[in-house]
Amino acid sequence: MKRLRNLYIARVVLFLSASGLVLGACGQKSGDQPAAAKGQVVAHVGNEVITTQELENEVRFANAPPDKQKDPEVLKRVLGEIVVRKYLMQQAMTAKLDREPGVLLDLLRAREQVLGNATLNRAANAKAANRTDLDRYIAKNAWKFGDRKLFGVEEVIIPMTPATQAFVSANKDAKTLDEVQQQLAASGIPHARQPGVLSSSDFSEELVGLVQRRKDDDIFFTRVGSNGMFFKVKSEEARPLEGEAALNMARQAMRADTIAAELGLAAYSAKLEAKYEGEYADLMKRGDAKSQ
Repeated sequence: MKRLRNLYIARVVLFLSASGLVLGACGQKSGDQPAAAKGQVVAHVGNEVITTQELENEVRFANAPPDKQKDPEVLKRVLGEIVVRKYLMQQAMTAKLDREPGVLLDLLRAREQVLGNATLNRAANAKAANRTDLDRYIAKNAWKFGDRKLFGVEEVIIPMTPATQAFVSANKDAKTLDEVQQQLAASGIPHARQPGVLSSSDFSEELVGLVQRRKDDDIFFTRVGSNGMFFKVKSEEARPLEGEAALNMARQAMRADTIAAELGLAAYSAKLEAKYEGEYADLMKRGDAKSQ
């Protein structure tokens, strides 16, 4: 196993070197860097330069709203973050940390993630929804738009892990939030109880139907990002989403659906393409048997 790992790492080194990710020429002069030709240079950090193109891309990653992307305070903060990152990168290169096996694997993983996401985004861009598609989506998902409601709730939030997933399954028929909280405390699961506001736009059609038919004492469960939430509805208010706001939300939702579909297709194709070796072939077969 150790020999196979060493062989794999050696291949990673060769691959990353060929891809330009292992910066063997870390002593390159700033004037020799091709990035400088792609935008005006706004700063130097040792042998590295920062261009307008890089700064604009970083502002995009910072999710600054359009009217704030040229704001001096935003640019100052983002540019400062790039400077620190490049400084630390140069320190790592000087210490030859880029040659360590774990770092090499992290670099390869980052490259795979960036290119994988680029593939999904290109596919989503190619299938961008037109106005007819958006109107059809809004009409089909009325609870997210014209019939949208805001619910004042009391909620118990938990992190979603394999252990808490088992807890959710075991307590799906709990009658009160007090009961849920008692069981969480007994199980040693971290949680927080608090008031909150939820939108029907964030619910599945099935959950919206259950909430609409609720009784006074009913409690529900939903996932919110990396957390899970048990909640009880305390109040309800109609809050339709219309016009440009509805179109923007529909556009984002349809794009997310497209990316999810492309990812599902990629997972299926990758499964057909993959050939597992030794004990891992048996492991993956057992995994397939469990999922059937």
